[in-house]
Amino acid sequence: MGPLISCDDLPVTSTPQPPTEPNEPTGHTGHAHSGQGPASGHSHSHSHGPAAPVSKHLRKVIAAVLIPFATAVLVGMVVLWPGGAPAHERSGVGFDRQTQQGEVISLEQVDCKSVNAAQVPPTGDTSTPEGREAQAAQTGECKKATVEIGSGPDKGHTFVEIVQPGAPRQLEDGQKVVVAYAPDAPRDLQYSVVDVNRKLPLAVLAAIFAVAVVLVGRMRGLFALIALIISFGVLTLFILPAILQGSNPLVVAIIGSSAIMLIALYMCHGLTARTSVAVLGTLVSLLLIGLLGSVFIDWAYLSGNTDDNTGLIHGLYPDIDMSGLLLAGIIIGSLGVLDDVTVTQTSAVWELRQADPSMGPRALYRAAIRIGRDHIASVVNTLVLAYAGAALPLLLLFSIANSSVGSVANSELVAEEIVRTLVGSIGLVASVPVTTALAALVVSADRPGAAAPASGPGRGGRGRRRKR
Repeated sequence: MGPLISCDDLPVTSTPQPPTEPNEPTGHTGHAHSGQGPASGHSHSHSHGPAAPVSKHLRKVIAAVLIPFATAVLVGMVVLWPGGAPAHERSGVGFDRQTQQGEVISLEQVDCKSVNAAQVPPTGDTSTPEGREAQAAQTGECKKATVEIGSGPDKGHTFVEIVQPGAPRQLEDGQKVVVAYAPDAPRDLQYSVVDVNRKLPLAVLAAIFAVAVVLVGRMRGLFALIALIISFGVLTLFILPAILQGSNPLVVAIIGSSAIMLIALYMCHGLTARTSVAVLGTLVSLLLIGLLGSVFIDWAYLSGNTDDNTGLIHGLYPDIDMSGLLLAGIIIGSLGVLDDVTVTQTSAVWELRQADPSMGPRALYRAAIRIGRDHIASVVNTLVLAYAGAALPLLLLFSIANSSVGSVANSELVAEEIVRTLVGSIGLVASVPVTTALAALVVSADRPGAAAPASGPGRGGRGRRRKR
């Protein structure tokens, strides 16, 4: 029989090996020895499992902590399950408007002055953005696009879209577009192009990502993709609708994040003690992030309502706690990086223990925390740069205005990102010693189960992986 592939994608070979002794000392794990004297007519070996097993008693202790927690998460999801987003009458503003699919079927160059006759003539002052736009609207070359509607009740209907020369989005012949539908507007003005249809390139990119993950990660990569789909399902089917239904955003985020954490970690890394330690470390860090986030959001008077999108949400659903929504976003945003840190630290402790079974909890902690310090430096830098990159246009605006660092940091838009970054980073930093200490204590309590007795010198057995 060929090699067996587990979630950890570690092969278990079928090479015949003699069975192990029942009372073999635990300190010899990871090597083989044999007796060849006249009195020793047998040999025995120890399998190289991916991690040292833990005692049955310790597994019971871990289960006693995690099973009630998982049960509480399941009950919370059942109680708060929204059953879909609440219905409302569309406002026609921003994302809250009806849209249909369309396609540009023809495009021609026209004189802007002939299609912008109703606009105010330019004042001649081109030192302001308004003046430059007015000048271009009267003297430049515009595009006249004929767009055919491809979905909805008016499928096949066409309308004309004028594209100004300075518009950020320029249309091309044959391009797929998204059109907004305003049923209350005059017939000729009901449809307008609001965006480009990007579904095909995004789908191709997603397919390339999935293939790369599976090719490199093999079975573990496949399970990671499945966990990613389930996580997205929890987000879209539970977290977002529950918040819109009026449930407390913080409670919903904690329950939803916990469900995502349990599903993703156990599906990708197996139902083992090592994964359970990573879950415990992640849970402790999430609680710390929630506590710090709540304190500093209140202390800094962050409302969570800082742009058009949050303003639209507050206008449509005034009962939603926007500051609670901000805190929920911090918790969910930190979860993905926390998983990476806790799993890495737990694996480091387990591998160190397997390499040197004589190491005690203190020696394991000291060795693993050195690995963790390098991880902290890289992860915190990654998190800060990720938020800075997302807010780069905003930072450019402050730079153009020659605002001081203090003024920039004090604005609510930037202060939100600072709190989000620092609270998440504190949680990440804390997760390293917490998870490392838990893993060192658990793996040091290792009591491997008894091995099978030998059957005789001429009978071979097959190495087997022990439970962790």
